Amino acid sequence: MAIAVDPRGVKGVQEYLKGFKKDFDDLKTKEKEYFDMDCLTNPYSDCRIHLDDGKTNVKRVLTGIDIGDGEILLASQLNERGKPIDLIVAHHPIGKALAGLHSVMDLFVSIMVKIGVPVHVAEEITDERVKEVVRSVHPANHYKLIDLARALKINLINTHTITDNLVNDYLRKYIEKRKPRAVGDLMEILLEIPEYHEAKKRGAGPSLFAGNPKHQVGKFLVDMTGGTNPSDKVYKEISRCGISTIIGMHIKDTARDKANEHHMNIVIAGHIASDSLGMNLFLDELEKKGVEIVPCGGLIRVSRAERKQKR
Repeated sequence: MAIAVDPRGVKGVQEYLKGFKKDFDDLKTKEKEYFDMDCLTNPYSDCRIHLDDGKTNVKRVLTGIDIGDGEILLASQLNERGKPIDLIVAHHPIGKALAGLHSVMDLFVSIMVKIGVPVHVAEEITDERVKEVVRSVHPANHYKLIDLARALKINLINTHTITDNLVNDYLRKYIEKRKPRAVGDLMEILLEIPEYHEAKKRGAGPSLFAGNPKHQVGKFLVDMTGGTNPSDKVYKEISRCGISTIIGMHIKDTARDKANEHHMNIVIAGHIASDSLGMNLFLDELEKKGVEIVPCGGLIRVSRAERKQKR
C-alpha cells in the first residue's frame, strides 16, 4: 500500500533500496556488524516489526497513535480478561524505528523536486534538517517500551511513514477532486472527512495558521509524510515554485514565520486526526481480513467499511 502511493514512485523506492545495498557492499567486514540489515528490504526505517513470536495468528490488534507503558499494560490486562491481544500496532516510531526516523526524510527531497525545486537545493536543505533530527532523537530511551512488551510476551510493530504516505495520497486526491477556490472552502472540505470532523468537536480540528480564509488556495501541497517537519528554509523555495497553500499536520512557530514572510496559506489539518486517517486506511485493510481492531492511544477510529454498510 505505502509503496504504491510513495511520492518517489515505485521505481524511486527501488532505487532507494539499491543505494543501501551498495552502501552495505562497500563496507569493510568489521563495519557490517553495525549495518541495519532491515534497510535492504524495508524503505521505511521508521516502521518496524519490533517483537514477533513467529507463531501467533493475528485475530485482534490493539492500536493507537501513541503506544506507551499504559497501552502495553492494557494489552496484558485484556489478555488476562479473556480478550486476547495478538498484536499491538503503534503509529509513532519507537525503538530502532525512532533511531532511524531521519532516514525517511529523503522523501521530502522527491516532493520538492516534483514541484520544481532544484535537486541540489532540496538535498542541501534536507541534509541540514536530517542532522537536527538525528541529534534530537539520539538521547531517547529507545528500547524502554519494547523491553516491557518483551517481558509480557506481546507482539509489537509500528507503522509511521507507511500510514503517513496513505494520508498524504488520500488528502491530495480528495482536495484535487473537490477543487476548493478559497482557503475557507478548503477548511470546510476537510471537515467532511470524519477524522477531522471529530477532531474539531474535540477542540483540535483543522486551523489556519497563516494566510487568510478569503484568499485563493491556488497551487497547493499536502505535506503529511517524510518523517517530521521539513526545514524552515523550504517555504522560500516552494513559494518560488508557485505553491500558495500548504496542508500539513503540524508546524513549528519558526516555520510559520517563514511561511508568513512569503505570504503563504498554512492549513494545519491536525496531527492526531491526520495520523488517525492514515492509520484507519491501513487498519481497514486488516479489518477486511477479519482482524478485530481495538483502538487506544488517541486513535480516532473510523471504519470506512462500516460506514458504507450503514448507508
